[in-house]
Amino acid sequence: MRYKGIKYYSLATALLAIFFVSGLVGEAAAATTVGLGTASSFAVLAGTPDITNVPTSVITGDVGLSPATGAGIGLTSTQVMGTIYSVDSFGPGGSVVNSALLTLAKTDLTTAYVDAAGRTPVTILHTELGGTIVTPGIYASNAGTFQITGPLTLNGQGDPDAVFIFQMSSTLTTASASSVVLENGAQACNVFWQVGSSTGELGTNSTFVGTILALTSLNVDSGVNVNGRILARNGAVTLDADTISVPACTSTTTGGLGAGSGGGTLALSGTGLSGSGSTIALAPTLPNTGFSPKHDGGFPWGVVAPIGVAAGLSSLYLLARRKQII
Repeated sequence: MRYKGIKYYSLATALLAIFFVSGLVGEAAAATTVGLGTASSFAVLAGTPDITNVPTSVITGDVGLSPATGAGIGLTSTQVMGTIYSVDSFGPGGSVVNSALLTLAKTDLTTAYVDAAGRTPVTILHTELGGTIVTPGIYASNAGTFQITGPLTLNGQGDPDAVFIFQMSSTLTTASASSVVLENGAQACNVFWQVGSSTGELGTNSTFVGTILALTSLNVDSGVNVNGRILARNGAVTLDADTISVPACTSTTTGGLGAGSGGGTLALSGTGLSGSGSTIALAPTLPNTGFSPKHDGGFPWGVVAPIGVAAGLSSLYLLARRKQII
């Protein structure tokens, strides 16, 4: 009986270990945000030769061009709710000459680009993202490109810190009137598009979400609304009566366990802490173990594999019992 007990205990321990390790693997696979450093305040940042613009665009955030001369900045201070930075005195009226800041911002942009491009593990998706629902993670396509025709939905799975990183060795293209939609806690500040060797293009009257980190140039067609950033390391940025806004990043918990009758709200952002209601309380959330089902066409091995192993070991145990091996 003692031998049988030891065997049973060992089997139970093995099963628990499988689920524990699977949870740790899932947790480790959760992507973290891409740090932008001093580039984070820029809605538009370009390299050379210019930032062209067909009026009237509305830019909320800073604008910068480096190393090219400020004469290449086609935006005016009336279109920018932020600061226009130039490397020299040839920038538009009201611009600020600060070549040191621009150099640092471009360096931080390069660091962010390399970071996003090197993230693993990567899930391979189809080139066409339109009409799909994608959950947090790091994604690429076999073709090295992504295109969006119709709506792409990014589902945060209830986690305001959920991160989406899309890696492209070549280009990103969105169709006219296409859209990127956030749901279930996903935030624009945690969405990143790393675009490689070819020029990226956002289609006419499309709605786009996230920060584009481009190696070369970016074309933003007429009437595009971007909740994010257009950041080009080496090339130009082309605008045409577009709206671009640096995204705010907020973590909000409402009510929850231990909340008082006021059902208060706690909001955390880059600018401080605010709350409302008679009582502010944090509701505990379960850790992301990687077990959430994917909606992007990928097979949920994180769910199936440990269950299959556990079922197999349980079957072996029952078979051994029947044959009186243990």
